[in-house]
Amino acid sequence: MQRTFSILKPDTVKAGKAGVVLAEIEKAGFQIRAMKLLHLTEAQAQGFYYVHKERPFFGSLVKFMTEGPIVAMVLEADNAIERLRKTMGATDPTKADNGTIRKLFGTNIERNAIHGSDGPDTAAFETSYFFNQFEIL
Repeated sequence: MQRTFSILKPDTVKAGKAGVVLAEIEKAGFQIRAMKLLHLTEAQAQGFYYVHKERPFFGSLVKFMTEGPIVAMVLEADNAIERLRKTMGATDPTKADNGTIRKLFGTNIERNAIHGSDGPDTAAFETSYFFNQFEIL
């Protein structure tokens, strides 16, 4: 079993689609090991997305991620990182496969409904950014 980290982004929560997306995640075979609803501050969003700080979209990404609540989660499944990436679909919803979360619920490359870790090191950092060891079951 492997763990990964995911965020239901503000667009998903605001649209009232968090429950439907969670159902898709569970249907894909993931166990939720930790979950919390948060409203990120600008400093928290900047810290989380620090790897993108030199990119031109950094400011708009931080603004978007602080405009409303998010749902942060730790998910577990066999090959969880790769499986979640497939379940989410391509970053750009217009290029995502039919039936993926981003195809179903994303609107554009930034407002794409969900975030998922892209590798084991990223998953470890992102998980520890939001959860301590006692919060993960």
